[in-house]
Amino acid sequence: MNPVIEINGRRIGPGHPAYVIAELSCNHRGSFDRAAALIKAAKAAGADAVKLQTYTPDTLTLDARTAPFQIKPGNTWAGRTLYELYQEAFTPWEWQPKLKAVAAEAGIDLFSSPFDETAVEFLERLEMPAFKVASFEIVDLPLIERIAKTGKPMILSTGLATLVEILEAVEAARRAGATQLAVLKCTSDYPARPSDMHLAAIPRLARALGVPVGLSDHTLSREVPQAAVALGACIIEKHLILSRADGGPDAGFSFEPDEFRVMVKGIRTVEQAIGTPDWRLSDGEGRNRGFRRSLFVVADVKAGAALTTTNVRSIRPADGLPPKYLPLVLGRRAARDIAKGTPLSWDLVTSRPRSTDHAVSRQASRAASA
Repeated sequence: MNPVIEINGRRIGPGHPAYVIAELSCNHRGSFDRAAALIKAAKAAGADAVKLQTYTPDTLTLDARTAPFQIKPGNTWAGRTLYELYQEAFTPWEWQPKLKAVAAEAGIDLFSSPFDETAVEFLERLEMPAFKVASFEIVDLPLIERIAKTGKPMILSTGLATLVEILEAVEAARRAGATQLAVLKCTSDYPARPSDMHLAAIPRLARALGVPVGLSDHTLSREVPQAAVALGACIIEKHLILSRADGGPDAGFSFEPDEFRVMVKGIRTVEQAIGTPDWRLSDGEGRNRGFRRSLFVVADVKAGAALTTTNVRSIRPADGLPPKYLPLVLGRRAARDIAKGTPLSWDLVTSRPRSTDHAVSRQASRAASA
Protein backbone atom coordinates (compact mmCIF):
# COMPACT_ATOMS: atom_id res chain seq x y z
CA MET A 1 0.00 0.00 0.00
CA ASN A 2 1.29 3.42 -0.96
CA PRO A 3 -0.55 6.55 0.21
CA VAL A 4 1.37 8.77 -2.24
CA ILE A 5 1.65 8.64 -6.04
CA GLU A 6 3.67 10.85 -8.35
CA ILE A 7 2.72 12.34 -11.73
CA ASN A 8 5.39 14.31 -13.60
CA GLY A 9 7.26 14.85 -10.34
CA ARG A 10 4.14 16.09 -8.51
CA ARG A 11 3.52 14.12 -5.30
CA ILE A 12 -0.15 13.38 -4.69
CA GLY A 13 -1.45 12.12 -1.38
CA PRO A 14 -2.00 13.08 2.27
CA GLY A 15 0.07 16.08 3.28
CA HIS A 16 0.28 17.43 -0.28
CA PRO A 17 -1.98 19.97 -2.02
CA ALA A 18 -4.97 18.43 -3.80
CA TYR A 19 -4.24 17.60 -7.44
CA VAL A 20 -6.97 19.30 -9.49
CA ILE A 21 -7.86 17.75 -12.86
CA ALA A 22 -9.90 19.52 -15.53
CA GLU A 23 -11.85 16.91 -17.53
CA LEU A 24 -12.31 17.99 -21.16
CA SER A 25 -14.42 15.04 -22.26
CA CYS A 26 -16.51 16.19 -25.25
CA ASN A 27 -16.58 19.88 -24.35
CA HIS A 28 -14.39 20.67 -27.36
CA ARG A 29 -17.56 20.17 -29.43
CA GLY A 30 -15.54 18.79 -32.34
CA SER A 31 -13.15 21.74 -32.56
CA PHE A 32 -9.42 21.32 -32.04
CA ASP A 33 -9.05 25.06 -31.40
CA ARG A 34 -11.68 24.86 -28.66
CA ALA A 35 -9.88 21.87 -27.13
CA ALA A 36 -6.61 23.83 -27.10
CA ALA A 37 -8.40 26.84 -25.58
CA LEU A 38 -9.79 24.61 -22.84
CA ILE A 39 -6.29 23.44 -21.92
CA LYS A 40 -5.12 27.03 -21.60
CA ALA A 41 -8.25 27.94 -19.64
CA ALA A 42 -7.62 25.03 -17.26
CA LYS A 43 -4.13 26.30 -16.57
CA ALA A 44 -5.39 29.85 -16.00
CA ALA A 45 -8.09 28.57 -13.64
CA GLY A 46 -5.52 26.83 -11.43
CA ALA A 47 -5.88 23.20 -12.55
CA ASP A 48 -2.86 20.93 -12.20
CA ALA A 49 -3.81 18.64 -15.08
CA VAL A 50 -6.11 18.20 -18.05
CA LYS A 51 -7.66 14.85 -18.86
CA LEU A 52 -8.82 13.56 -22.23
CA GLN A 53 -10.79 10.46 -23.19
CA THR A 54 -9.34 8.09 -25.78
CA TYR A 55 -11.90 5.99 -27.62
CA THR A 56 -13.88 5.84 -30.84
CA PRO A 57 -17.53 4.85 -31.14
CA ASP A 58 -16.41 1.53 -32.60
CA THR A 59 -14.02 0.74 -29.72
CA LEU A 60 -16.73 1.49 -27.17
CA THR A 61 -19.96 0.05 -28.56
CA LEU A 62 -21.82 -1.17 -31.67
CA ASP A 63 -23.65 0.88 -34.27
CA ALA A 64 -26.99 -0.68 -33.48
CA ARG A 65 -30.50 0.56 -32.78
CA THR A 66 -31.83 -2.45 -30.90
CA ALA A 67 -33.13 -1.99 -27.36
CA PRO A 68 -29.87 -2.64 -25.44
CA PHE A 69 -28.14 0.16 -27.37
CA GLN A 70 -30.90 2.76 -26.87
CA ILE A 71 -30.39 5.25 -24.03
CA LYS A 72 -33.40 4.90 -21.77
CA PRO A 73 -35.86 7.67 -20.82
CA GLY A 74 -34.90 9.57 -17.68
CA ASN A 75 -31.21 9.60 -18.60
CA THR A 76 -29.39 12.82 -19.48
CA TRP A 77 -28.81 11.51 -23.00
CA ALA A 78 -32.16 9.77 -23.52
CA GLY A 79 -33.48 9.32 -27.06
CA ARG A 80 -30.13 8.50 -28.65
CA THR A 81 -28.17 5.37 -29.25
CA LEU A 82 -24.87 4.80 -27.52
CA TYR A 83 -23.10 4.95 -30.86
CA GLU A 84 -24.66 8.33 -31.69
CA LEU A 85 -23.62 9.73 -28.31
CA TYR A 86 -20.03 8.54 -28.59
CA GLN A 87 -19.81 9.67 -32.22
CA GLU A 88 -20.54 13.20 -31.04
CA ALA A 89 -18.43 13.00 -27.88
CA PHE A 90 -15.14 11.35 -28.82
CA THR A 91 -11.84 13.24 -29.09
CA PRO A 92 -10.12 12.45 -32.40
CA TRP A 93 -6.95 10.49 -31.74
CA GLU A 94 -4.94 12.56 -34.21
CA TRP A 95 -5.55 15.62 -32.01
CA GLN A 96 -4.07 14.09 -28.91
CA PRO A 97 -0.33 14.39 -29.67
CA LYS A 98 -0.96 18.03 -30.59
CA LEU A 99 -2.96 18.65 -27.44
CA LYS A 100 -0.17 17.11 -25.40
CA ALA A 101 2.19 19.67 -26.96
CA VAL A 102 -0.26 22.49 -26.16
CA ALA A 103 -0.37 21.34 -22.54
CA ALA A 104 3.42 21.11 -22.33
CA GLU A 105 3.73 24.66 -23.61
CA ALA A 106 1.09 25.86 -21.13
CA GLY A 107 2.88 24.09 -18.27
CA ILE A 108 0.08 21.72 -17.25
CA ASP A 109 -0.04 17.92 -17.06
CA LEU A 110 -2.12 16.04 -19.60
CA PHE A 111 -3.19 12.41 -19.64
CA SER A 112 -6.19 10.37 -20.70
CA SER A 113 -8.69 7.60 -20.00
CA PRO A 114 -8.23 4.68 -22.39
CA PHE A 115 -11.31 2.57 -23.07
CA ASP A 116 -9.71 -0.46 -24.71
CA GLU A 117 -6.29 -2.04 -25.26
CA THR A 118 -5.67 -0.17 -28.54
CA ALA A 119 -6.14 3.11 -26.67
CA VAL A 120 -3.67 2.00 -23.98
CA GLU A 121 -1.09 1.21 -26.65
CA PHE A 122 -1.73 4.53 -28.40
CA LEU A 123 -1.31 6.50 -25.18
CA GLU A 124 1.83 4.58 -24.32
CA ARG A 125 3.35 5.69 -27.62
CA LEU A 126 2.50 9.26 -26.65
CA GLU A 127 4.34 8.72 -23.33
CA MET A 128 1.39 9.88 -21.27
CA PRO A 129 2.44 10.27 -17.61
CA ALA A 130 -0.60 8.55 -16.10
CA PHE A 131 -3.85 6.73 -16.87
CA LYS A 132 -7.39 7.22 -15.62
CA VAL A 133 -9.98 4.43 -15.55
CA ALA A 134 -13.52 5.74 -16.02
CA SER A 135 -16.27 4.67 -13.63
CA PHE A 136 -18.12 2.62 -16.23
CA GLU A 137 -14.94 0.65 -16.93
CA ILE A 138 -14.12 -0.28 -13.33
CA VAL A 139 -15.67 -3.72 -13.90
CA ASP A 140 -13.40 -4.37 -16.93
CA LEU A 141 -10.68 -6.11 -14.98
CA PRO A 142 -8.68 -7.18 -18.08
CA LEU A 143 -8.49 -3.52 -19.15
CA ILE A 144 -7.38 -2.51 -15.65
CA GLU A 145 -4.71 -5.21 -15.69
CA ARG A 146 -3.48 -4.05 -19.12
CA ILE A 147 -3.16 -0.47 -17.86
CA ALA A 148 -1.41 -1.63 -14.69
CA LYS A 149 1.22 -3.43 -16.75
CA THR A 150 2.40 -0.08 -18.16
CA GLY A 151 3.81 0.76 -14.71
CA LYS A 152 2.32 4.25 -14.92
CA PRO A 153 0.26 5.83 -12.12
CA MET A 154 -3.40 4.79 -12.29
CA ILE A 155 -6.46 6.67 -11.07
CA LEU A 156 -9.66 4.61 -10.71
CA SER A 157 -13.10 6.26 -10.62
CA THR A 158 -15.64 4.30 -8.61
CA GLY A 159 -19.05 5.56 -9.76
CA LEU A 160 -21.71 2.81 -9.91
CA ALA A 161 -19.37 0.38 -8.13
CA THR A 162 -20.07 -1.56 -4.97
CA LEU A 163 -17.35 -1.80 -2.34
CA VAL A 164 -16.70 -5.36 -3.49
CA GLU A 165 -16.24 -4.20 -7.08
CA ILE A 166 -13.86 -1.45 -5.95
CA LEU A 167 -11.79 -3.99 -4.03
CA GLU A 168 -11.78 -6.33 -7.05
CA ALA A 169 -10.53 -3.53 -9.32
CA VAL A 170 -7.80 -2.50 -6.87
CA GLU A 171 -6.70 -6.11 -6.44
CA ALA A 172 -6.61 -6.63 -10.23
CA ALA A 173 -4.43 -3.54 -10.64
CA ARG A 174 -2.04 -4.62 -7.89
CA ARG A 175 -1.93 -8.18 -9.18
CA ALA A 176 -0.83 -6.85 -12.57
CA GLY A 177 1.94 -4.77 -11.04
CA ALA A 178 0.41 -1.39 -10.20
CA THR A 179 2.37 0.30 -7.43
CA GLN A 180 1.04 3.86 -7.89
CA LEU A 181 -2.71 3.72 -7.52
CA ALA A 182 -5.34 6.29 -6.55
CA VAL A 183 -9.12 5.97 -6.25
CA LEU A 184 -11.82 8.61 -6.79
CA LYS A 185 -15.17 8.60 -5.02
CA CYS A 186 -17.72 9.28 -7.73
CA THR A 187 -21.47 9.50 -8.16
CA SER A 188 -22.22 8.69 -11.79
CA ASP A 189 -25.29 10.87 -12.23
CA TYR A 190 -25.22 13.81 -14.63
CA PRO A 191 -25.56 16.23 -12.96
CA ALA A 192 -25.32 14.69 -9.51
CA ARG A 193 -27.07 16.12 -6.47
CA PRO A 194 -24.92 17.08 -3.48
CA SER A 195 -27.15 14.92 -1.28
CA ASP A 196 -26.14 11.87 -3.33
CA MET A 197 -22.36 12.40 -3.00
CA HIS A 198 -21.75 10.64 0.36
CA LEU A 199 -18.34 12.21 0.80
CA ALA A 200 -17.96 10.44 4.14
CA ALA A 201 -16.82 7.44 2.07
CA ILE A 202 -13.57 9.25 1.21
CA PRO A 203 -11.74 8.70 4.53
CA ARG A 204 -13.21 5.20 4.76
CA LEU A 205 -11.81 4.27 1.34
CA ALA A 206 -8.45 5.79 2.23
CA ARG A 207 -8.24 3.66 5.38
CA ALA A 208 -9.44 0.50 3.63
CA LEU A 209 -7.24 0.75 0.54
CA GLY A 210 -4.15 2.60 1.73
CA VAL A 211 -4.07 4.76 -1.40
CA PRO A 212 -4.72 8.43 -2.15
CA VAL A 213 -8.47 8.97 -2.46
CA GLY A 214 -10.12 11.86 -4.25
CA LEU A 215 -13.37 12.94 -5.85
CA SER A 216 -14.65 12.89 -9.42
CA ASP A 217 -17.42 15.46 -9.13
CA HIS A 218 -20.44 15.89 -11.40
CA THR A 219 -22.39 18.33 -9.24
CA LEU A 220 -22.70 22.01 -10.07
CA SER A 221 -21.56 22.91 -6.55
CA ARG A 222 -18.12 24.29 -5.78
CA GLU A 223 -18.72 23.51 -2.10
CA VAL A 224 -18.80 19.75 -2.74
CA PRO A 225 -15.16 19.45 -3.90
CA GLN A 226 -14.08 21.84 -1.18
CA ALA A 227 -15.81 19.68 1.43
CA ALA A 228 -14.15 16.62 -0.11
CA VAL A 229 -10.73 18.19 0.43
CA ALA A 230 -11.64 18.93 4.04
CA LEU A 231 -12.39 15.20 4.41
CA GLY A 232 -9.02 14.22 2.97
CA ALA A 233 -9.53 14.14 -0.81
CA CYS A 234 -6.12 14.26 -2.52
CA ILE A 235 -7.45 14.61 -6.09
CA ILE A 236 -10.38 16.62 -7.48
CA GLU A 237 -11.63 16.01 -11.01
CA LYS A 238 -14.19 18.37 -12.54
CA HIS A 239 -15.48 18.88 -16.09
CA LEU A 240 -14.48 22.18 -17.70
CA ILE A 241 -16.29 23.97 -20.53
CA LEU A 242 -15.63 27.38 -22.04
CA SER A 243 -19.35 28.21 -21.85
CA ARG A 244 -22.35 26.06 -21.00
CA ALA A 245 -24.13 27.93 -23.77
CA ASP A 246 -21.89 25.99 -26.20
CA GLY A 247 -24.08 22.97 -25.41
CA GLY A 248 -23.05 19.38 -25.80
CA PRO A 249 -23.58 16.13 -23.88
CA ASP A 250 -21.60 17.26 -20.81
CA ALA A 251 -22.49 20.95 -20.72
CA GLY A 252 -25.09 20.56 -17.98
CA PHE A 253 -22.59 19.40 -15.37
CA SER A 254 -19.43 21.26 -16.42
CA PHE A 255 -17.91 24.35 -14.84
CA GLU A 256 -17.05 27.44 -16.83
CA PRO A 257 -13.53 28.84 -16.30
CA ASP A 258 -14.54 31.47 -13.73
CA GLU A 259 -16.46 28.88 -11.73
CA PHE A 260 -13.53 26.48 -11.92
CA ARG A 261 -11.16 29.21 -10.74
CA VAL A 262 -13.36 30.01 -7.73
CA MET A 263 -13.54 26.30 -6.90
CA VAL A 264 -9.75 25.94 -6.97
CA LYS A 265 -9.28 29.08 -4.89
CA GLY A 266 -11.70 27.67 -2.33
CA ILE A 267 -9.83 24.36 -2.26
CA ARG A 268 -6.56 26.14 -1.57
CA THR A 269 -8.22 28.16 1.21
CA VAL A 270 -9.58 24.96 2.76
CA GLU A 271 -6.10 23.41 2.63
CA GLN A 272 -4.64 26.42 4.42
CA ALA A 273 -7.37 26.23 7.04
CA ILE A 274 -6.80 22.51 7.67
CA GLY A 275 -3.21 23.21 8.65
CA THR A 276 -1.59 20.86 11.15
CA PRO A 277 -2.87 19.26 14.41
CA ASP A 278 -1.17 21.54 16.92
CA TRP A 279 -2.08 24.42 19.18
CA ARG A 280 0.60 26.92 18.31
CA LEU A 281 -0.66 30.47 18.43
CA SER A 282 -0.79 32.48 15.26
CA ASP A 283 0.95 35.85 15.24
CA GLY A 284 -2.44 37.52 15.59
CA GLU A 285 -3.36 35.33 18.55
CA GLY A 286 -0.06 36.16 20.21
CA ARG A 287 -0.87 39.85 19.94
CA ASN A 288 -4.37 39.28 21.34
CA ARG A 289 -3.42 37.25 24.41
CA GLY A 290 -3.17 40.52 26.31
CA PHE A 291 -6.94 40.97 26.01
CA ARG A 292 -7.75 37.85 28.03
CA ARG A 293 -9.19 38.07 31.54
CA SER A 294 -7.13 38.26 34.73
CA LEU A 295 -7.49 39.31 38.35
CA PHE A 296 -7.63 43.06 39.06
CA VAL A 297 -8.25 45.14 42.15
CA VAL A 298 -11.48 46.95 41.27
CA ALA A 299 -11.79 49.14 44.36
CA ASP A 300 -9.19 50.85 46.54
CA VAL A 301 -7.91 48.46 49.27
CA LYS A 302 -6.03 49.51 52.40
CA ALA A 303 -3.07 47.51 53.70
CA GLY A 304 -4.32 44.62 55.83
CA ALA A 305 -7.85 44.72 54.40
CA ALA A 306 -9.39 41.49 53.18
CA LEU A 307 -9.50 40.69 49.50
CA THR A 308 -13.12 39.96 48.58
CA THR A 309 -15.39 39.67 45.54
CA THR A 310 -16.16 43.35 46.08
CA ASN A 311 -12.61 44.53 45.49
CA VAL A 312 -11.12 41.74 43.33
CA ARG A 313 -12.65 40.56 40.04
CA SER A 314 -11.77 38.72 36.88
CA ILE A 315 -11.83 41.28 34.08
CA ARG A 316 -9.95 42.13 30.92
CA PRO A 317 -7.02 42.69 30.21
CA ALA A 318 -4.51 39.95 31.09
CA ASP A 319 -1.98 41.86 33.22
CA GLY A 320 -2.95 40.26 36.53
CA LEU A 321 -2.97 36.74 37.94
CA PRO A 322 -4.91 34.16 35.90
CA PRO A 323 -8.58 33.93 37.00
CA LYS A 324 -8.10 30.32 38.19
CA TYR A 325 -6.31 31.71 41.29
CA LEU A 326 -9.33 33.72 42.48
CA PRO A 327 -10.38 31.07 45.07
CA LEU A 328 -6.83 31.15 46.51
CA VAL A 329 -6.81 34.94 46.76
CA LEU A 330 -10.19 35.58 48.32
CA GLY A 331 -9.94 35.87 52.09
CA ARG A 332 -6.27 36.85 52.09
CA ARG A 333 -5.20 40.37 52.98
CA ALA A 334 -3.59 43.18 51.09
CA ALA A 335 0.16 43.48 51.75
CA ARG A 336 -0.06 47.23 51.19
CA ASP A 337 -2.42 49.90 49.95
CA ILE A 338 -3.65 48.90 46.48
CA ALA A 339 -5.28 51.37 44.13
CA LYS A 340 -8.31 50.54 42.01
CA GLY A 341 -7.23 49.27 38.56
CA THR A 342 -4.07 47.55 39.81
CA PRO A 343 -3.42 44.10 38.32
CA LEU A 344 -3.24 41.65 41.18
CA SER A 345 0.06 39.83 41.78
CA TRP A 346 1.24 37.52 44.55
CA ASP A 347 3.43 40.21 46.14
CA LEU A 348 0.25 42.19 46.90
CA VAL A 349 -1.11 39.32 49.03
CA THR A 350 0.06 39.01 52.67
CA SER A 351 0.27 35.24 52.99
CA ARG A 352 1.02 32.44 50.57
CA PRO A 353 -2.21 30.61 49.74
CA ARG A 354 -3.02 27.37 51.51
CA SER A 355 -4.93 24.71 49.61
CA THR A 356 -5.64 21.02 49.81
CA ASP A 357 -5.18 21.05 46.05
CA HIS A 358 -1.40 20.65 46.02
CA ALA A 359 -1.21 20.84 42.25
CA VAL A 360 -2.85 24.25 42.26
CA SER A 361 -0.63 25.39 45.13
CA ARG A 362 2.47 24.42 43.18
CA GLN A 363 1.18 26.41 40.22
CA ALA A 364 0.63 29.39 42.50
CA SER A 365 4.14 29.07 43.90
CA ARG A 366 5.65 29.00 40.46
CA ALA A 367 3.60 32.05 39.48
CA ALA A 368 4.77 33.90 42.61
CA SER A 369 8.40 33.26 41.83
CA ALA A 370 8.10 34.14 38.16
